[in-house]
Amino acid sequence: MSRVAVLGAGAWGTALAKLLAEKGEPVSMWSWLADEAAAVERDRENTQYLPGVALPENLRATNDMPKALEGADLVVLVVPSHAYRETLTQAKPHLRADAIIVSASKGIENDSLMLMSELIADVLGEAAASRSAYLSGPSFAKEVALGIPTNVVVAARDHELSVRAQKRFATERFRVYSSDDPAGVEVGGALKNVIAIAAGACDSLGFGHNTRAALITRGLAEIARVAKAKGGQQITLSGLAGMGDLVLTCTGDLSRNRTVGVEMGKGRKLDDVLDKLGHVAEGVKTAKSAYDLATQLDVELPICFEVYRVLYEAKPPLDAVRDVLTRPLKKEFW
Repeated sequence: MSRVAVLGAGAWGTALAKLLAEKGEPVSMWSWLADEAAAVERDRENTQYLPGVALPENLRATNDMPKALEGADLVVLVVPSHAYRETLTQAKPHLRADAIIVSASKGIENDSLMLMSELIADVLGEAAASRSAYLSGPSFAKEVALGIPTNVVVAARDHELSVRAQKRFATERFRVYSSDDPAGVEVGGALKNVIAIAAGACDSLGFGHNTRAALITRGLAEIARVAKAKGGQQITLSGLAGMGDLVLTCTGDLSRNRTVGVEMGKGRKLDDVLDKLGHVAEGVKTAKSAYDLATQLDVELPICFEVYRVLYEAKPPLDAVRDVLTRPLKKEFW
């Protein structure tokens, strides 16, 4: 009998666990925190991250990693990028040798500058990396949990594996496309969060639709440059993992990263913004990773670099906007 383990009990992990459980498979959802797992088990609801959404009886929450992974032929990783390596390390001894691993986390590890696929290879080895896939796309957790029609993409090195993962997740309300470009899908999912911080700041500063459209379009160009440098296909960024996710995160009120930008645009301090948010905003850590990675790869990312300077060097957002707009003029495509 097929069995699913979801590692990560935030909003996105809970939404995916619910979706998979509603397909009839037994699902174990693992949480870092024993109290959090116990509360979900007791209440049949994740009151902290996804309040008001009832969870199926075949979705069980636990803080016990071996128990969560016992017999699981599908393992879904949905933890923040900064917790990814440690989660993999804890999971490694308990993973089935033939389990499909699907990563739904979006980010770049700060110190190593590794994508999640590279972390899987680094911690679990090439055999595990060869049976891993990467799910991304425009998908707010709350809307997925409520059954609102959503489209995503799942990418793997091996086409057959991406199709197997596609079928495990697809429902009438959750349409999944397959892809053979993990690097493109991962870079799109990670860097769109940085651009969303810029979008929120621009909205907060009172700029208009022209500004937002330009920001999204030029942000996509930056993401595509990094994807290409990492061996990805630039065409992937015109799809769900690129333009689709970028538009959603830059414009949707449910976007935590956009919310960070809105507050930074008001002149708030980053620590205060994050304390008030109460959720992980991946774009904050990814802004640093993107800055370091682009410097290493010699890739020009004017918007991402300015987001980094606003977040980590206390640069005034208006100064950042000015410096992006007054760079030397050039061709649009180069």
